[in-house]
Amino acid sequence: MNKSFHVTLITETYAPEINGVANTLSRLCDGLRLRGHRVEVVRPRQSEDESHACGDDLMLCRGWPIPGYPGLQWGQLSMHKLLRRWQRNRPDVLYIATEGPLGLAALRAARRLRIAIVSGFHTHFQQYMEQYGLGLMTRLLTSYLRWFHNRSNSTLVPSVSQKTELARRGFERLELLARGVDCQLFHPSRRSSVLREQWGLGPCDTAVLHVGRLAPEKNLGLLKTTFDTLTAAYPRKRLKLVIVGDGPVQATLQRQLPDAFFCGTQRGEALAAHYASGDLFLFPSMTETFGNVVLEALASGLGVVAYDEAAASQHIRHGHNGVVAMPGDEEGFIDAARWMLEDDETLRRVRLNARQHAGHQGWAQVIDAFERHLRDASEPRESIMSVTPW
Repeated sequence: MNKSFHVTLITETYAPEINGVANTLSRLCDGLRLRGHRVEVVRPRQSEDESHACGDDLMLCRGWPIPGYPGLQWGQLSMHKLLRRWQRNRPDVLYIATEGPLGLAALRAARRLRIAIVSGFHTHFQQYMEQYGLGLMTRLLTSYLRWFHNRSNSTLVPSVSQKTELARRGFERLELLARGVDCQLFHPSRRSSVLREQWGLGPCDTAVLHVGRLAPEKNLGLLKTTFDTLTAAYPRKRLKLVIVGDGPVQATLQRQLPDAFFCGTQRGEALAAHYASGDLFLFPSMTETFGNVVLEALASGLGVVAYDEAAASQHIRHGHNGVVAMPGDEEGFIDAARWMLEDDETLRRVRLNARQHAGHQGWAQVIDAFERHLRDASEPRESIMSVTPW
């Protein structure tokens, strides 16, 4: 039996915050704890933390709001506080999930103490900068991220396409760590006729669903274009666009899509019921490092339309369990959605295949791989830590 170890997770987002990174980290931490490992979390204080005090397995720090992302924060903590904490109680390995000020302080402290570091590439900041009109800073940001991750023993990335892109940009020691989905929570059996009635739909009508943060980088203008095309192409079908989530462009979308049903943020079983009550899932984003919602939609038995990258590239076989378009090809994306609705049998077959595929994508094997990467890094050996401690 493998010996248990002490791992410290450093992150600027964590459950119950709603985003793919927070969900993934929560799953990984719970999985390690169930395997008998000690997991310490270092993160910014959240509004729900009034009753939580710092302890051996939780260290809270001050957070600063991120402009345009209410509810998310940069963490601020001095390197010296981490040095004192880890000199008293030294972890075997760190997992640094975010590259902001908190992650940087942890990187510096760990290298000073020669603690093994595994980092995670969870967010495609370069593409976000371009979407927010800050493209001139992309090269500078890429240089910083490369510098940051190349000072860890290894960097875990969620998709083959992401690994290839980062390697081309000079990132070193990249390892693949896939993502999983809770196939019991996200399941077609959670389909709700009551919920569909609230959306104004009957049993034979079609709910066109989108789930995610409503933000500029998500390419949400394509939702309107695609849905308008579908309603024009299939006038005899009763279609309803249903949008789950919130964010800075929600008001704009509501003006552009006055007939759409906006459900706001959903969690847990309510979120699973919203997925399962849909039929067709549109995911037009091109800035995803992975895109957990794609796996959740597949597990819920939806016909997924997405661009051929990240999660969709790994998990969708075009025309079998979903459809994909080449990144940036809006006409191809719209055509893929039209093909899905050409006849009821096509959509039914794709949805059955989607659920069958997702049913084999649980979290257990992902956590096994994560545990292995952490253990490999923590084993004493000549490594990247032998070079300068900063």
